[in-house]
Amino acid sequence: MTLTQIIDKEKKHKDKIFANSVFANTMKLSELIDINYNLLTIIDRIGLGFAFGDLNIEEACKRAGINANTFLLICNIYTFSGYQPSVHNLQKAEIKDIVKYLHQSHAYYISVAVKTIEDSMQEMMNNCEERYKSIIWKFFREYKEELRKHFEYEEAVVFPYVSNVINHNGAENYTIMEYEENHTNIEEKLNDLKNIIMKYMPQQCSNRDISNVLLNLYRLEEDLAKHTEIEENILIPVVNRLEEDIQSKN
Repeated sequence: MTLTQIIDKEKKHKDKIFANSVFANTMKLSELIDINYNLLTIIDRIGLGFAFGDLNIEEACKRAGINANTFLLICNIYTFSGYQPSVHNLQKAEIKDIVKYLHQSHAYYISVAVKTIEDSMQEMMNNCEERYKSIIWKFFREYKEELRKHFEYEEAVVFPYVSNVINHNGAENYTIMEYEENHTNIEEKLNDLKNIIMKYMPQQCSNRDISNVLLNLYRLEEDLAKHTEIEENILIPVVNRLEEDIQSKN
């Protein structure tokens, strides 16, 4: 067995143990963070806030007016690779909290994550030739525009539609499955940019600066992948169920 296979096996075993023993409403929020510190950004985006002391997940979510089951679904997706929520867990989720989280994530990606990458790229290319700068910035600008259009569609079309469904209305010419069928991959161009920097940046560029840019790109790529999982494994199934309820009553 190779080292990669051993690491993968241990990770799957760890995920299985966690999935069967933690992330219950009764565990302390601080314990959740100890298991996966990346969930700190989830707390911020979903609106829980800090200074939660010894509150458990149920208590902290209640104080913030957030459905605890929805919060746990998001945390599970961010922590356990391949996590698939059960129908029972989806039924307990609050769709308005999912939309709120996705909306806040859009703002975070544009104003924080992408801005951080842009700043680190500027540092990386201080001593690079103009031809390298122009190639990198071209890819980056194209990606920013692709990301903006993707989020703009969701904010202008998908989220208002979901709000209508929550209020037991729909749209005669639109369903959530149409969104799923046209759900674009927003990580592909990001991966292209990452590969260009890794393979072709000249030696006069600082290794530390290149590493910093790549780390920021990897973090965004991973976060966006989880974001997509939330849309596809929570948002779409829950809204689809609500659509079926509306249709059955009409």
